[in-house]
Amino acid sequence: MAKTNPFQFVQQVRTEVSKVTWPSRRETAITTVMVFLMVVLATIFFFVADQVMGWGVGFLLGSPAG
Repeated sequence: MAKTNPFQFVQQVRTEVSKVTWPSRRETAITTVMVFLMVVLATIFFFVADQVMGWGVGFLLGSPAG
């Protein structure tokens, strides 16, 4: 494997970065909101699932619900 000197490396990195399609501020904001929404939905889902499973185990073992 050929070694690249630091100057060539920086040039190659700049060339590759210039090829990247960066998201707009609006796209970034929408994606951020969607991530937070999915986190909230996942939190609600797992909370409800945990409560149902806890109730089910308690029912099967005959211990009080809670």
